[in-house]
Amino acid sequence: MKSGSVLAILALVLIAVPAAAHHSFAAEFDSSKPVTLTGKLTKMEWTNPHGWIFLDVTGTDGKVVNWAIESGSPNALIRRGLRPADFTLGATVVVKGYQARNGTPTANGTSVTFANGKNFFLGSPNTGAPEEK
Repeated sequence: MKSGSVLAILALVLIAVPAAAHHSFAAEFDSSKPVTLTGKLTKMEWTNPHGWIFLDVTGTDGKVVNWAIESGSPNALIRRGLRPADFTLGATVVVKGYQARNGTPTANGTSVTFANGKNFFLGSPNTGAPEEK
């Protein structure tokens, strides 16, 4: 096999790996299950291809459940005006989004509102979720 062919195959494999790791909104989240979560921020992961916000949310039964909320990429969040310093651990925030299809406490976030009233779009540009009104 020629070295050019080997390089071409290797390049295709390397390109396909990140693409396979990415998922569509509809594959994991249910647009018919909107959620509004008010809770204390326990963790913020600025990772690619999506960031993650973790909140302790107290349910109507008094039990605390830690929710994982998928956001846009760190670069997208920064372009929207968010910074890592905005996510102070222990701060109360309100997150709107759509629950995971599997019913776990996981959601795709569409917005986050901070105690000072600032509201930011969290989602990926093409989440497949209905537009917020």
